[in-house]
Amino acid sequence: MPSLTVGEATVRADLLDVSQYVIDLDLTTGAETFSSTCEIRFRAARTGVSTFVEIAGELTEAVLNGRALDPDSRAENRLPLEIEQTENVLRVSARLPYSHTGEGIHRFVDPADDKVYLYAQSFLSDAQRIFACFDQPDLKASLTVRVRAPREWTVIGNERGERTAPGEWEFAPTKPIPPYLFCVCAGEFRSEYAEHDGIQLGLHCRASLASAMEPDLDELFTVTRQCFDEYHRMFEQRYPFGDTYDQVFVPEFNAGAMENPGCVTFRDEMIFRSAVTDAQRESRAYVIAHEMAHMWFGDLVSMRWWDDLWLNESFAEYMGYRVTSSATRFDNAWVDFTVSRKMWGYAADQSPSTHPISARVADTGSAMTNFDGISYAKGASVLRQLVAWVGDEAFLAGINEHFRRHAYGNAALVDLLDVLESSSGRPLKEWSRVWLEQPGVNTLRPLVDIDDNGDYRSVRIEQSASTDHPVLRPHRIGVGIYRRAGDRVTVDRRVEVDLDPVTQGAVSELPELAGLPAADLLLLNDGDLTFGKIRFDERGTADLVELLPACVDPLARAVMWGAAWELLRDAELSPRKYVDLVSHGLGREDHPAVLDRLLTASRRFPVDLCLTGPDAGTALGTLATAFRELVTTAEPGSARQFVGVRGLATAAAEPADLDQLAGWLAGAGLPDGVELDAELRWTLLSRLVVTGRAGRAEIEAERHQDTSAHGAVHAERCLAALPDEAAKATAWERLTGTEPLSNRFLGAIADGFWQPEQLELTRPYEQRYFTDLPAFAARQSDWMAMIVGRRAYPRYSVDERTAVAADRLLATVESTGLRRAVVDETYELRLALAVRKAFPADTVH
Repeated sequence: MPSLTVGEATVRADLLDVSQYVIDLDLTTGAETFSSTCEIRFRAARTGVSTFVEIAGELTEAVLNGRALDPDSRAENRLPLEIEQTENVLRVSARLPYSHTGEGIHRFVDPADDKVYLYAQSFLSDAQRIFACFDQPDLKASLTVRVRAPREWTVIGNERGERTAPGEWEFAPTKPIPPYLFCVCAGEFRSEYAEHDGIQLGLHCRASLASAMEPDLDELFTVTRQCFDEYHRMFEQRYPFGDTYDQVFVPEFNAGAMENPGCVTFRDEMIFRSAVTDAQRESRAYVIAHEMAHMWFGDLVSMRWWDDLWLNESFAEYMGYRVTSSATRFDNAWVDFTVSRKMWGYAADQSPSTHPISARVADTGSAMTNFDGISYAKGASVLRQLVAWVGDEAFLAGINEHFRRHAYGNAALVDLLDVLESSSGRPLKEWSRVWLEQPGVNTLRPLVDIDDNGDYRSVRIEQSASTDHPVLRPHRIGVGIYRRAGDRVTVDRRVEVDLDPVTQGAVSELPELAGLPAADLLLLNDGDLTFGKIRFDERGTADLVELLPACVDPLARAVMWGAAWELLRDAELSPRKYVDLVSHGLGREDHPAVLDRLLTASRRFPVDLCLTGPDAGTALGTLATAFRELVTTAEPGSARQFVGVRGLATAAAEPADLDQLAGWLAGAGLPDGVELDAELRWTLLSRLVVTGRAGRAEIEAERHQDTSAHGAVHAERCLAALPDEAAKATAWERLTGTEPLSNRFLGAIADGFWQPEQLELTRPYEQRYFTDLPAFAARQSDWMAMIVGRRAYPRYSVDERTAVAADRLLATVESTGLRRAVVDETYELRLALAVRKAFPADTVH
C-alpha cells in the first residue's frame, strides 16, 4: 500500500472536517475474513475537488451522498472521491482479512483450549485494514461502533459497551479521536472489574491466563488507581474519555502496549505465568502509567503529523516513570530508566539511523521507523532536563494550558513551546533548536588538577560532540563527590551546575569544588538529570571495579553502569575488563532493575561480539562463576537468586555447569527458593539444546507438557537452535519461505537460529540473509520487516564481509523497515569490530 505523505495529509486536512464514523463489524463470517461497513459524515471546505478515503481488503460497496462509486476505481488502498457538496455522507462496505502479524484485526487461536481471540491494532495507518477512514492523526472524529460476534464472546471497545441482543454489541460514541486509536477486543475473555473515583476499571485476559492474572489483580488495580490519582493531582483536566478504563492483555502483540482511549491493549506476557523479579513488576507498573499518560498526551491532544510523535511518546515515557516513582511502591523507578531505557536511547542516537527528537517525517512509512529510543528515552530525558531548568511548577502550568487550548484537537511543537515560554518566562526556541531539532549525543568529561596535598586545584567539565552532529548543548547536571568509607562508597557533596556552551564554551569551570579534598570518585550527571554520556577522571577509571559495586546509591550505580557500557562500546574499556566489572558487581548488587540489566547485557555484546576464541571462553567462564556464586549465596527466593539461576542458564558452557542445568530440569538439586516453573524449564532446555545436550525429543516432550501459546513459541525457538544442518535448513525455510506464520513464531525462529556456539554450522546462511530477506520484506509490512530483519540478522558474524554485504543491500533495499533493521544491526557489528581492533587478543587484559 502507498504511504500517505505529509503533503497529501496537509491538503486533505485543509479540505475536510470529519465529524463522525459509524462502524459496523461482523466478526461471525469465518476464520479468514470479517465484514466492515463504515458511514462517514464530513464537511468539505470546497467543492469541485478530488480527495480519497483509505480502505484495504475486498471493497464490496461504496456510496457517496446516495451515488454508488465504482469499486474498480480504487487504486490499491485509495478510493477516489469527487467532492460536489459541502455536507457529505460516505458509506463503504468491505470484506477484510484477519491478520496474524499484530496489525489490523489480529486473530489468535489459543492452543491451550482452542478459544479464539481478536483485537484491533489500528496504529500507525492500519485503521484502514478495519474500516474505511481518512487515516491521518489530524482528522479526528467521534466513533460509534456496533459489533456482531459469537454469542459467548465479550466485546470491549473505546467506550462503554452494551450487549443489545445475543451476539450484538453497541458502544457509546467516543470523543473526537484519530482513526489510529480505534480499538475493539473480542473473545471469551476473563474479566474483572473495580470502581475508582467514578471510573469503572476493567482487567481482561484470555481464559487460559485467568489463573495467572488472579494473584496479581490487587497489584494491577492498585497501580491503576494510584496512577489515576497522581495524574488527577497534576492535571486540571480529569480523565478525558468517559467513565470506563479497560486494560486488555492480548496475545501476540508487537509492541509493549497501545494507548487506545478507554481500551488500552497490553502484550499478555505481562500476565506473569512464572516467577519474576520486582524489576519486571516495576516495568509493568511503568507501562500502565505510560499508557495512562497517553490519555492526555496523544489522545486528548494529538499530534498534527508524525513529525511530533515525541509529543506523544516522550511525554508518556517521562510521565510514566515520574508517576511510577511518585505514586506507586516502585519509588526507585528512575533507576530502571537510567540503566535500561536510556541505554536504548544512547544507542539509537549514535547509530547512523539517528534523527532529531522532533523529526521531519515524509510519509507514514517513514514514521514507523521513528518509534525508537530517541522518540521515547531520549525525548523523556530531555523533558526531565527541561523540568530541571524551568522548574516543575512552570512546567505543569504550561502543560495544563496546553490541554486547555487544544483539548480533543491537535497541536505541534510550536504550540507547546508557546505555553511553556509563557509559564516559565524562559526563551525556549534555542533550547528547542539544539535539543529537539538536532540529533546526536554529547560526552561530558571531567578535567581535574590535584595539588600536592590531594586537594582540587581546579575542576572543569569538557563537553564534546561527534563530528557527524557537532552541536553542543546547555546541560544542568549534578556533580557528586563520592568517598570510600570502609567497604562503602557514599556521596560527600553534590552540586548542581549549568553547562552553557554559549557563555562558557566547550569547557566549564566548577569553582565551588576548588580546594576540596579530591574525590575517590567524581561522578558527573549525578542524579541523571541530563541526556549525555559521561566519563570518569583518572582515579575513578583506575578503581572502577572496586568503586562501582560499593556505591550505596542505586541511581548513582545506574549512572556508572551506563557510563561503563558506553566506555565499552566506544572502545575505551576492554571487554574483558567490562566482564570483570560485571562479575564483581553481581556479587554486591541488590537493586532488581540493575540486576536485570547485568543479566541481559553481560553476554551478547561484550563476549559474543567483541571476544573470540579462548578469550571469549574465559570471559564466559567468569560470568558463569559469578552467576553460580549468586545461586549459592543469595537469599532463597530473592531477586539475586533469580538472576543467578537464569544467568547460569545463559552462560553455562563447562560440562559440570551443563550437568547441573540438566539436573535442575529433571527436578534434581534445585536450590531452595527456586520454583521449576514453565519459563525456567524452557530457559534451561534452551541452553541444553544450543550446546547439544538435548534434542528434538526433549523439545517435543516439553511442548507436550506446556500446551500454552508461550510453550509453542519456546518450542519454535528451540527447534531453530538445534545444532544440526537439517534443523537449520528447516528453520531458514520456515523463516524466509511463504508459509503463513504468526509474528511470534517468526520472531522465535529468528531468535533461535543464530547462536555464537554454532558459527561454523550457520556460516552458509550469513550471506543468504542479504539475498533472502528482501523478498521476505516485500511480502510483509514495514513493521514486521523491521522486527524480523533485526532478529534474523547474522549478528555473530563479526566480520568486515558481513558489513560489506549489508552495505550492498542498503544500496538497493526498498523496504523501510528492513533498511532500518540492517542499518542498526550493522552499526552494532561495526562497534564490535572497533572494539576487537582496539583490544586484540594478546593485549585484551
